Amino acid sequence: MRKLQSALAAGAALSALAAACPALAADLAVKAPPVMPVVAPVYNWTGFYIGGNVGGAWVGNNNVTDSIFGVNFNNNGSNNGRFIGGGEVGFNYQYNNFVFGVEGDFDWAANSNNSSNGIATPAGILQVTDNDRWVSTVAARFGVAFDRWLVYGKAGGGWVGSNSFTVNNLSNGTSFTASNNNTDGGWLVGGGVEWAFAGNWSAKIEYDYLGLNSRSFTTAGFIIPAGDTFTISNLNVQMVKFGINYKFGWDAPVATRY
Repeated sequence: MRKLQSALAAGAALSALAAACPALAADLAVKAPPVMPVVAPVYNWTGFYIGGNVGGAWVGNNNVTDSIFGVNFNNNGSNNGRFIGGGEVGFNYQYNNFVFGVEGDFDWAANSNNSSNGIATPAGILQVTDNDRWVSTVAARFGVAFDRWLVYGKAGGGWVGSNSFTVNNLSNGTSFTASNNNTDGGWLVGGGVEWAFAGNWSAKIEYDYLGLNSRSFTTAGFIIPAGDTFTISNLNVQMVKFGINYKFGWDAPVATRY
């Protein structure tokens, strides 16, 4: 009888414990799911762009030779800094962190009369001046992107347009001008840094070196002998530009980071 009572008491205790378990489980704290990291978009440089630029251009050392007297003039590049301003268009394609593209620009040059030093000849002391009015370049761009920063190089070609050449005879004040609208071409290398500062807008600073071919013109007489050909060689133009670009949207995939 005592054993039966003990068994009944044990069963009742087990039943009470079983009934209390769901309530205890409900009171336990539930662990929150892990928080997923926020995915931050990385700027994508792919797309067409258009912009404007301003800056300065400097003509480096060059030599002038005439065919009759055989003398050499020298332009030492001093005081040849000129304001330039214009625009550019281009296209970039980004693959991982690498950016490849092509860009063309056109800039007007302000008052770029580049004069050689005068030199004595049998006809008098002569000075040669060429008036460069514009500069245009087309080049490939290649660089590395660090999110909204792009460090790039450039390689291609360029052209300088000249309205006229003038030979001044400093001994007697006479001069001869050839208005021939010459275009002189050559090779281009350069590089810069660009920053996408807001939306599709970016700003850049760039340095370019343009090595040009020689250019020539022939006089028509007067105080300077007719048929005297003047050749300007070792031409180069160095440019520093500040630009603002607007990039149009593009549907290329954008890389992400965590």
